[in-house]
Amino acid sequence: MPVKAPRPGDLEPIETASRDEVAALQLERLKWSVRHAYDNVPHYRAKFDSAGVHPDDLKTLADLAKFPFTTKADLRDNYPFGMFAVPRERVARVHASSGTTGKPTVVGYTQRDIDTWANLVARSIRAAGGRAGDIVHVAYGYGLFTGGLGAHYGAERLGCTVIPMSGGQTERQVQLIMDFKPDIIMVTPSYSLVIAEEFERLGIAPDQIPLKVGIFGAEPWGEGMRAEIERKLGLDAVDIYGLSEVMGPGVANECIETKDGPVIWEDHFYPEIIDPDTGEVLPDGEEGELVFTSLSKEAMPIIRYRTRDRTRLLPPTSRAFRRMGRITGRTDDMLILRGVNVFPTQIEEQILRVAQLSGNYLLVLTRDGHLDQLEVRCELQRHLSGRLSDAERAAIGRELQHRIKTFIGVSTRVTVLDADALPRTQTGKAKRVQDDRPRTA
Repeated sequence: MPVKAPRPGDLEPIETASRDEVAALQLERLKWSVRHAYDNVPHYRAKFDSAGVHPDDLKTLADLAKFPFTTKADLRDNYPFGMFAVPRERVARVHASSGTTGKPTVVGYTQRDIDTWANLVARSIRAAGGRAGDIVHVAYGYGLFTGGLGAHYGAERLGCTVIPMSGGQTERQVQLIMDFKPDIIMVTPSYSLVIAEEFERLGIAPDQIPLKVGIFGAEPWGEGMRAEIERKLGLDAVDIYGLSEVMGPGVANECIETKDGPVIWEDHFYPEIIDPDTGEVLPDGEEGELVFTSLSKEAMPIIRYRTRDRTRLLPPTSRAFRRMGRITGRTDDMLILRGVNVFPTQIEEQILRVAQLSGNYLLVLTRDGHLDQLEVRCELQRHLSGRLSDAERAAIGRELQHRIKTFIGVSTRVTVLDADALPRTQTGKAKRVQDDRPRTA
């Protein structure tokens, strides 16, 4: 399918600026953001004072490393509005996380923040190949989750026609895609596979699906998953990155002409990679934990926010800004199995290298005596479901066991199931880990 590479004049001047011009803009905006946080958020003032740093100490970009980190715990400790840097009356909108591990993290936006957000999501959709007049099917959840409304306003800002479908109702998703013929879908990668299964169930081939581009985010996914989605939906799959604490979707986005990692919109977000154990800033190219500082947010500036996402910074290619490598996992979803660090995305990569298996899987942790055990439950491709003998399933399981042992270094039990045997996400992110180990007091 044709790739909509940008034409001369399509890009904003900053997207083709020199690195010196980018750095100069970043330093100017960084000084403002740190000062804005210190002057208007008591939490930041107290934390900076305790660390013995002051906004006046920020003279170069490297000086940001002197300032303390912000964590999700800081946001929860200041629930609901304690991190706001403007009077509540100036806050035009509030979003919040689901709060499944405690109090939700609340984020606020001034009208100018919402405009900036819409502009950056529009920039992201354009980077993914979208243009004014395209139809965009938004299957991210609407509501307190930032995905749906963030994608919606960005698509409108670009001049697209928006279908605000939200998540769930998979049969209706497919019906509207076939009836309205959208060019672009914005959805989580795991739910896109659920939609793809419904197309397959109805006998609709990938080349009959009108979608040309999929913009996928809100959860880690790898090259194997990209290939699976592209094969099943017949589109170009590109990665969008964001998190509500920093803004929402549109912090970074892949360019369709290169598909070489999301480009960070560095004119609004300053990235760092740190050693997750020591907090030391690592050089570009080294893997560690991603940290972001906002450069233009009014309602809720965020200073050195620890995202928990593991990745690395890569040099610019299609734009003036640096790129993110693939998210290899999160520092808080890492499994330690008999002394080996394992990320779900590593196992996903091996599953998708076995041709007979689909991208749906569940990792089940149990304990046998004092030893942790890992079972990998995975599904056959739909066309093989119910057609293989027990011996053939066992052979597929052994192949996957061997791959996981060889490339990751852990022994697992593999259960090969028919299609549709595992629970499906209907609203967004898939649950990939089920921890059945006994709780310790």
